[in-house]
Amino acid sequence: MNNLKVSASPHIHDGSSTYRIMLDVIIALSPAVVTSILFFGFRALILIIVTVSSCVASEVFSRRIMKRNIDTYKDLSAVVTGLLLALSLPVTMPLWMAAMGAIVSIVIVKQCFGGLGHNFVNPAIVGRLFLMFSYPIATNATWQSPRFFGYYDAITQATPLVQISNGEPMNLLHLFLGLHSGSLGETSILALLLGGGYLIIRRIIRPTVPVIFIGTTCVVVLLAGENPLLHVLSGSLVFVAIFMATDYVTSPITTKGRLIFAIGCGVITAVIRLYGALPEGVSFAILIMNILVPLIERYTIPKAFGAVG
Repeated sequence: MNNLKVSASPHIHDGSSTYRIMLDVIIALSPAVVTSILFFGFRALILIIVTVSSCVASEVFSRRIMKRNIDTYKDLSAVVTGLLLALSLPVTMPLWMAAMGAIVSIVIVKQCFGGLGHNFVNPAIVGRLFLMFSYPIATNATWQSPRFFGYYDAITQATPLVQISNGEPMNLLHLFLGLHSGSLGETSILALLLGGGYLIIRRIIRPTVPVIFIGTTCVVVLLAGENPLLHVLSGSLVFVAIFMATDYVTSPITTKGRLIFAIGCGVITAVIRLYGALPEGVSFAILIMNILVPLIERYTIPKAFGAVG
């Protein structure tokens, strides 16, 4: 009950900070990073290093040009953006293209709007979509088949979502463990759940948005007559639901707003997967709902005590 007492300032700080939160996110992403290196080889590690270093360098240089404090890179937010971008790309992505995506994420989406806390969409999502539309063949046409402890070139495989759309049978255990082609961070659901569990235990995120996001996708897919479990275990749904839909800056702060946000993400994802030209829809779902966040909060923010109307 002591936590409910309100008194005059100064207040006791709970020890949280941007640096601490971002460090926890990095730790939570580490299982996905390890499995991506395990399945796709050291090319995956090189890709991650390129995107992370490009994000950090872009933040420092852009803020110096804008005559702003350049020490913001120390809060690790640029590192998190680089990790999220790398884990949303195929291992075959040319390194210079990945660096371009990192620059767009940091300079255009983040710094041009004022830096951390002012961007209205998730930087890594926009970086990924920029690469998808600018270099569609490199982003979507070539998918490396995973192999333990090594990178086997010339071995390609369709992603599970493409196989599902073609009516091909899928091994659920392989999908769960990550033994299939796809982006670095989307393959192993086990690794993603470990990271999500860590964030929940550390109280960095609440399970509300990921659960409703994934649950809504399952309901819509089920109503369309398809197996929802296949859609959960395939593509970037779990990865995006845990690590991007819960972003503090680009998601609603109200309880009702988070419910609307998560349901909207789930519906858009399912509709694009079922009826769209592209097999995956989570990136577009997050982008659209990020743009709608100010409108959602406008109509869901509770009235101040004593307010009229």
